[in-house]
Amino acid sequence: MPQSLLSIALLTYATKPRGSVIHTLELAAALSALGHQICIYALDKDGQGFERSLPHLVQLIPAQAAPADIDQLIQQRIQEFVEFLVVHPHHHDIYHAQDCISANALIQLRQHRPLPHVVRTVHHIEDFQSPYLQQCQDRSIRDPDLCLCVSDYWQERLTAEYQITAPRVTNGVNLERFSSTTTGQESVLKQTLGLHGSPIYLTVGGIEPRKNSIRLLTAFAQVLQHRPQAQLVIAGGATLFDYQDYRDQFFQQVQALQIDIGCALILPGVISDTDLPVLYRCADAFCFPSLKEGWGLVVLEAIASGLPLLLSDQPPFTEFIGREQAIWVNPEDSNHIAEGMKILDPSNGTAIPSATPILDQYSWHQSALCHVEQYHRLMDHGTN
Repeated sequence: MPQSLLSIALLTYATKPRGSVIHTLELAAALSALGHQICIYALDKDGQGFERSLPHLVQLIPAQAAPADIDQLIQQRIQEFVEFLVVHPHHHDIYHAQDCISANALIQLRQHRPLPHVVRTVHHIEDFQSPYLQQCQDRSIRDPDLCLCVSDYWQERLTAEYQITAPRVTNGVNLERFSSTTTGQESVLKQTLGLHGSPIYLTVGGIEPRKNSIRLLTAFAQVLQHRPQAQLVIAGGATLFDYQDYRDQFFQQVQALQIDIGCALILPGVISDTDLPVLYRCADAFCFPSLKEGWGLVVLEAIASGLPLLLSDQPPFTEFIGREQAIWVNPEDSNHIAEGMKILDPSNGTAIPSATPILDQYSWHQSALCHVEQYHRLMDHGTN
């Protein structure tokens, strides 16, 4: 029997590009292309909404200025979701949260009215010091009817720590957006950002502890001793937490290492949806020695853009990238990261086999099919 078409609410905590937000947008577009009725509910902090035009309904939820205290911030963001959904009730077959905040909102919303089939994707598990944040995370994982995850590693962690069996759904990459084919915009963006170095190393995700930014910076300082014309681009930065202490340490290290911001180190901040594919093509190598990732969508984007990779030698990267398809480093050793960056220098003539063959396995169409299968299984058999 053909599966029926569904009305699906996808909830995300932001409109700015982060991994789970991009996952939400691409999944929504793929589900919509399959004929399902999709509505994204998103907290909108600046009134600007999403940059891209979307082929489905969007409900932007106004988010007020954030309090300094992180517990109060999370509480406020959850409440903003709840209040909007109470005042604007819509019936959907599936309510699917992509993060802890929206999942807690759905759980609270159930206290106001019946809510069928609540799903949460666990992209990764945080190590919160705050008891309140830890409780929110635990509730967002234990209380939905179904948890999904995107990697074997996090599937195992959910089983071990929460005794939850979370079906694995695939991530994807949009090959209509990301490719190695130049468009002529590369030279324009290089001039705009001051990209004139050789080699140009790129990482995407901003300055934060999880991205291992300080060790990457320290490694880059070693590269500069051999390649003074090299540049490191750290793009991105829109995040729920400000990581101010870590950022202060980062810039203290910049000063101590005498690295020139705007010359050797390029910090463009959040890159527009239009410019991001171009930025990948401006780089010579992609460096991602992250300490913790749910999956690393930017890795798939870099592969699609034709860039050689430097990656942390740990899951989830080791689940989907072959040993010969990247330079693997110990993310806690800046000297090891530096050696890997030197190998990626095109002037060395080291050929790294392309990882592009794996892209066939990671389409958003296939991800959407996986999700629909799990949605119907939940609806047919009730809560897990």
